[in-house]
Amino acid sequence: MTERINKAERAVEFPSVGVGAGSLANAAGEQAFFGMVHAAWASGVRYFDTSAAYLGGESEQRLGAALADFPREELYLSTKLGRYLRQPGASAMPGGGDYFLDYTYDTTLRSVERSLSQLRVDRLDAVYIHDLDPGFAGTAYRDELDSAVEGAFAALRRMKEEKVVGAIGVASMDWRACLDFAERATVDVVMPAGEYSLLRADSTALLNHCAEKGIAWIAASPFNSGILATGARADAYYNMRPATPEVLLQVGKLERICQRHHVSLATAALQFPLRHPAVTTIVFGAKTAVEFDQSFARLSDKASDEFWQEMEDFLAESKDWEKHT
Repeated sequence: MTERINKAERAVEFPSVGVGAGSLANAAGEQAFFGMVHAAWASGVRYFDTSAAYLGGESEQRLGAALADFPREELYLSTKLGRYLRQPGASAMPGGGDYFLDYTYDTTLRSVERSLSQLRVDRLDAVYIHDLDPGFAGTAYRDELDSAVEGAFAALRRMKEEKVVGAIGVASMDWRACLDFAERATVDVVMPAGEYSLLRADSTALLNHCAEKGIAWIAASPFNSGILATGARADAYYNMRPATPEVLLQVGKLERICQRHHVSLATAALQFPLRHPAVTTIVFGAKTAVEFDQSFARLSDKASDEFWQEMEDFLAESKDWEKHT
């Protein structure tokens, strides 16, 4: 593995492991979610990430309740803003009509205030400008980008000066959109969810930009919504949608490499992003305490240099597989 960037070269240091409180992580209900959060804390995890849009808009409230008994000084907490649901409980996917985007200055201030209240804290360690990409914004993407730079980023910069917000970031399922924003505004961190994984390894331009500028890279959704944990089975999900035959075929090839070296696919998926020197942190979701414990243990599993060489050679050869499907 390439040597990591010196800590002094980064604007912000993030914990190396975090837990996501997205809708999938809440899928087993509130009690299971609370158990998962407590299991994460018991394992030493102190970074928890959420969004104003997760769980029908209620993820922040549930996470705040789950963390209420833990000392704030040990906690690293981040949320996201800019994409909001039209009504509580709505499902929001690119191309749908259940959400709206608002990256204006005043709405950003109000969103942070609401997040602080929901999460039961007086400061946030990081706030991400969320889902600012063509998938959600469509033809209005460039206009929304201008709005976010002039509005949301400016508001967050003010709150950073006031020490209400720590790091300012951008989070999207499109690494190109993260790069667009990072080239226009001085962000501390990017969270391109699922965009540096065993199935998505073509984000070199953003990785290089982060390495050059000292921007932290949070590798969220390392399982690409589940398929890199479950494997190539018929009911697998890839990036929030049912996996296509082409995705199943590619995952099958990854599984065969893992089988030859007696490494689980889930272990490879969790460890792969952290091998890149620009990646500071991995954030994964889990529905239950048992599921969390299983994933967390995989971070310590050993895989040989021969395994990683074969895997990385395969990824380099097939990094454009999705463009040909």
